[in-house]
Amino acid sequence: MKGFVAACVAVWIFGSFALSQDQSSAPDRAPLLLVQQIPLPNVGGRIDHFTFDGKRKRVIGAALGNNTVEVVDTFAGRDIHSISGAADPQGVVFVGEFNKLFVANGTDGKLRIYDGDSFKLLDTVDMGEDADNVRYDPAEKRIYVAFGGEDGGGISVLDAASGKRLEDVAKLDAHPESFQIATSKPVIYANVATKAKVVMIDRKTHKVTDWPLKNAKGNYPMALDEADHRILVVTRKPARLIAIDTETGAMVASIPCVNDADDVYYDTGRKRIYIPGGEGFLSVIEQTDADHYKPLAKIPTTIGARTGLWYEKRDRFYLAVPASSKEGAALWVYAPED
Repeated sequence: MKGFVAACVAVWIFGSFALSQDQSSAPDRAPLLLVQQIPLPNVGGRIDHFTFDGKRKRVIGAALGNNTVEVVDTFAGRDIHSISGAADPQGVVFVGEFNKLFVANGTDGKLRIYDGDSFKLLDTVDMGEDADNVRYDPAEKRIYVAFGGEDGGGISVLDAASGKRLEDVAKLDAHPESFQIATSKPVIYANVATKAKVVMIDRKTHKVTDWPLKNAKGNYPMALDEADHRILVVTRKPARLIAIDTETGAMVASIPCVNDADDVYYDTGRKRIYIPGGEGFLSVIEQTDADHYKPLAKIPTTIGARTGLWYEKRDRFYLAVPASSKEGAALWVYAPED
């Protein structure tokens, strides 16, 4: 494994897939370099989504297969605390202004709210079946939680200060996966993977507009490039990055990428997209303009590493590496190369 990790640092594999747009020359060095590995010694099974506590420089992740939430000190380079008592934790968000950690749990459909210092459980709120992705809107100081199953779902809303559940922002015909909250207008964009569509939700009227995907499904991760009016969706069948116009729902670009992705992040400064995939690679794609994208690299990682976190303020990408028969779980830290 040590030799393999060294290869991750020194070598990158450029996508062998055919480009759907203009071919371009490869960069002279990797766009992401592995700079640190932080062991997660007590974590087994699948690892889901992450959040960041900027004040304390902590990465906090949902160890779904472990039924814990792990708190990692990125400066000390170690896992400092495991929050027990979760039930298939999936989505997490830390809200610094209220010093609270919100964790959505898939098994019992509850949102657990913890104190940011002691990690003491403060409250538990029923969300509904398979509570999943969580987002925070700092303007309205509200928490949004995706929930639901094959027969229907939605996105619920809570007051972040009180933890009180408010009126749901939307009712959907299936479970919503990743979603993003726009800041320029009162809408939410969400993936409904089992229906192979993206929906636009009006937060004021609760109107839902469907945008079906063409020749693609399994759309789980989503990022938002609001400046260029683009939704960035990654599908699994086939494995592609799809750019969608936020105003019309039209597909404007489709690029091959890593398979089995569960997260996607947009680096606004470099105009790059980072996609970790369970097949054992991390795709880096460059946005040349709002309608054109080109693969930069397909960086070797490890099988099953399909979630992570891009924290732009620290200029770091954190990759969740699940335990294998040879190595324990870890958080791999990457630094972008300009």
